[in-house]
Amino acid sequence: MTAGTAVRLANHAEAVAAAQAFADAVRPGAADRDRAGSVPRAELADFDRSGLPAITVAVADGGSGLGPGTLAEVIRTIAAADPALAQIPQGHFLAVDILRLLGTPEQRSRLLPAVTQGGRIAPVLAERGGTHALDLKTRLVADGPGWRLEGVKYYSTGAITSHWLAVSALDPDDQLVLAFVERERAGVRIDEDWSAMGQRSTVSGTTTLDGVRVDAGLVLPYGTVFAEPQLLGARAQLVHAAIEAGIAEGALADAAEFVRTRSRPFSEAYRTAQAPTAAEDPNIRLRIGRLATRTRAAVQLLRWAAAVLDESGLIPAGPDTAAQGSIAVAQAKAFASEVAVDVASELFALTGASGTDLKHGLDRHWRNARTHSVHDPVDWKYHHIGAWELTGVRPPNHAQI
Repeated sequence: MTAGTAVRLANHAEAVAAAQAFADAVRPGAADRDRAGSVPRAELADFDRSGLPAITVAVADGGSGLGPGTLAEVIRTIAAADPALAQIPQGHFLAVDILRLLGTPEQRSRLLPAVTQGGRIAPVLAERGGTHALDLKTRLVADGPGWRLEGVKYYSTGAITSHWLAVSALDPDDQLVLAFVERERAGVRIDEDWSAMGQRSTVSGTTTLDGVRVDAGLVLPYGTVFAEPQLLGARAQLVHAAIEAGIAEGALADAAEFVRTRSRPFSEAYRTAQAPTAAEDPNIRLRIGRLATRTRAAVQLLRWAAAVLDESGLIPAGPDTAAQGSIAVAQAKAFASEVAVDVASELFALTGASGTDLKHGLDRHWRNARTHSVHDPVDWKYHHIGAWELTGVRPPNHAQI
């Protein structure tokens, strides 16, 4: 994947407008892409040219220098149209944050020009088969003046169409590092073996690293991020919260449109003149009203959490600032996950049996919400929120909160 020429977005309004234009363009094909489950190359090429990949790159590094509030609005807007396309760059924005936090000027000057020209970075982090999620088998092995990577990764969202890969591994001293390699480098194989029921066009398949050469200057000490209070995890989780809020909005919009244009009123309501149309059915109105209220609440909670992170910055002033940011995002993510699943399920109570016809593709909302919502356990988020509220216990210092 070769970076091309991208637009430079100057401010929040331009970034949100670009996201809205992209969302409007991709919304009509969302159901077909879900059915196909193939790599959305054309759509991602448009995203890359839009300037959106560089919105969080610092101005000094050629980017827009925009913060979490802008990023949350951009991702939510795209997710309402197609949450798979919104999830594909999630890890990219994490990688940009890591480079801002840990990257040397030389590393940023080597990696970020591709981003400002429309090339994405895909963190390749997760593995299968270990005793827990951080039980990594991928190794960074010394090889002359440089290194090589050996291992197998899964959930490689966005890797197929990326410019760079950011690969987590253990070095010879068992320290957690992040190694950057070009997507097209010899020894990298990315398979389209993603078979989940939802988020199908993320094509988050397997990445095999077979003796992949790594430049010595492109290895970062990733493990050191979590040695001090940090908001890197919260900033990454904010994007997931935005995806969930967007799924809820998209499902609600499709449900309302179906009721207005396709549904018939329940015969009892029609006979008693309570509802000449489905949109006037009192029970449908009640359900829509409840779901709309919860969806709006999820969006506002997302915006509040983003504002907390905007105020805190990438490097928190201290452990309490880090805790407050993490807890705010945990609340937004946990609530939005529940609302998205709820709205996507209740959709069928609103549309009736005709809404279950596969030709309408409405089932994708629930499959997407359910698949994405189990990215990390909501119960643990509520646990840490409760501990903070009751006894002031700070959440753990890791990347999932």
